[in-house]
Amino acid sequence: MIANVIRAGLLIATFAVAGCNEQTTFTDLSPKANKQLSPKVVAEMKAKGMQRNAPIMARVFKEEGKVEIWKQKTNGRYDVIATYDICKWSGKLGPKYIEGDRQAPEGFYTVRPAQMNPNSQYHLAFNIGYPNAYDRANGRTGTNLMVHGACSSSGCYSMTDEQIEQIYAFGRDAFNGGQTEFQIQAFPFRMTAANMARYRNDPNYAFWKMLKEGYDNFEITKVPPKVDVCEKRYVFNQVPEGGAAFSPTSACPASTQPDSLKMAYQSYQSTYDAAFSSAIGKSEKIAPKPAIAGITEAKLVQEWTHKRARGERVPIEPPSLQQDGTVVATTTRMGRIDSPAGRRMAALEAAEAEKKKIAEEKQRAADEKKAAIALAKAQKAAPAPAPAQPATADAGQIAIVPPESATTAAGAPVEQPGILGNVRKRLAGITNIFGS
Repeated sequence: MIANVIRAGLLIATFAVAGCNEQTTFTDLSPKANKQLSPKVVAEMKAKGMQRNAPIMARVFKEEGKVEIWKQKTNGRYDVIATYDICKWSGKLGPKYIEGDRQAPEGFYTVRPAQMNPNSQYHLAFNIGYPNAYDRANGRTGTNLMVHGACSSSGCYSMTDEQIEQIYAFGRDAFNGGQTEFQIQAFPFRMTAANMARYRNDPNYAFWKMLKEGYDNFEITKVPPKVDVCEKRYVFNQVPEGGAAFSPTSACPASTQPDSLKMAYQSYQSTYDAAFSSAIGKSEKIAPKPAIAGITEAKLVQEWTHKRARGERVPIEPPSLQQDGTVVATTTRMGRIDSPAGRRMAALEAAEAEKKKIAEEKQRAADEKKAAIALAKAQKAAPAPAPAQPATADAGQIAIVPPESATTAAGAPVEQPGILGNVRKRLAGITNIFGS
């Protein structure tokens, strides 16, 4: 049965690339785009029965942070030849919805020679082909979604420069060997029964179940599945009957699959269902990772992206929408993008702040002048104070005698406090001595 499944997979894969026989060669490449695979990798390919220029396929797993390169063996099946740690990807688990939501795409994409960029500002790059037919049918937008170097991402899958040189070399060699396009499958996580059970309550679960059908087809056949879109959904390894064609937004036509593939898929699914049921009954050892809350969160992040692009000061990380609809700021740190727009906005804000400061100083000076004028007028209008009158003794009151003329009832001077009083006391004493 396995041999029949393989043949069925190869037949379907042939349909996927039919109609294009163009031979593409990569010549006059820069040194970084012409790096050769290491002798160790070449030896491993030989040991696995792979030709150096044989076709390739790539798989991406967000949660695990991995990029896998699969290469066709001489028996037609594919085997993994290299695995790389993703240096950086942006956004959360879940698909990309709109331009500016900073989501790295999920789905089935196609890379052709024209999408390879040996002169990328991110060292080396290839465009994954977003939006594809499924994305367009569902109104999803975005441009320039890449796998590239430089370890910097705003919606891409970013690798180190050394990693992208090797990945680029796999693609370059496959195109030189005659492959006209290679498939890249981007998943939120490895679509095992345990992981699917862990994310069964996520709002993106229905989308992920659809991707899993393509994932399973590859796991069964080890041949990249034929991918089509109808009724705004993916369909895999289906051959339309009577010369009909798939239309992304129209009803799916009647189609068939080889019986061997259908039987293999049913057997695989039966095993999966049992594992899924078992996984639900177990406690989760690993908590689900954050996932995008649909188009609402995508628009929220898009607005943040637009403000940032205009050079406005914004939180250094985009906001996040919780499942209950609460908007959460992921950081309180503010920043401005270092770009012509950012520098221009900074200059405008600085000029506006200086203008406001000058206006405030003028207003303060005017207020102070107004207050001074009002005070002067008030002082001028106030009546002059009456002259002070000497104090006189009224009848029945005791006159206040100045200290210098005060005496006792016996005619003796009243002792005055302080130095002056002591002097008078001594003079009086001397007079009494000579008088006696």
